[in-house]
Amino acid sequence: MQLRPQDGLTPKLQVNLRVNGVERRVSLRPWTTLLDALREYLDLTGTKKGCDHGQCGACTVLVNGRRIVSCLTLAVMKDGAEITTIEGLATNGELHPLQKAFITHDGFQCGYCTPGQICSAVGLIAEGHAKTADEIRELMSGNVCRCGCYPNIVAAIEEVMHGASPGSSS
Repeated sequence: MQLRPQDGLTPKLQVNLRVNGVERRVSLRPWTTLLDALREYLDLTGTKKGCDHGQCGACTVLVNGRRIVSCLTLAVMKDGAEITTIEGLATNGELHPLQKAFITHDGFQCGYCTPGQICSAVGLIAEGHAKTADEIRELMSGNVCRCGCYPNIVAAIEEVMHGASPGSSS
C-alpha cells in the first residue's frame, strides 16, 4: 500500500487484492469500503449493498476463506488479502454446489440477498460448526431474506453440508 497525493486532496492508497484468484491493484481513498471497491472499482456487482450498516448480510464475501460483511470493512484493511465473491465461486463454468443447491431448493425469490447468503453458507460449511438445521439457522442469522426463503436456504445448505449432490434424494 502506497500513499499518492492527488490534487491536494486526501491521498489515494494503492491497494493490492487477490479477487477471485486474480491479482488486482486499485487506487482508493482510505475510507472506501471493500464493498464499494468491489462494485465501483472492480465492476464485480454480484455483491449487493443492502443496509450499508452490516445488519443484512447482502454484502457478505469471503476474505481469506472467512465470511465478512464487506460494507463495514475498509478496502485498505484487506491489502494483500484473498477475496472471493459470488462471481468467483463457479469453477470452469461449473456452478459451485451451493449455487446448484439454491436453484434446486428454490432458495431465493427476488434474489437480492442470494449472493451474500451463498457466500455466507460457503464460509459456514468451511467453519464446520453447524451440524443441525437449528445451528445453520443460528449461524446464518446475519443474512436477512426479506422474501422469507429461509426453509429453502437451510435445505440447500444442509444438502451440501451433508455431501449430497444438489437434486439427488438422500
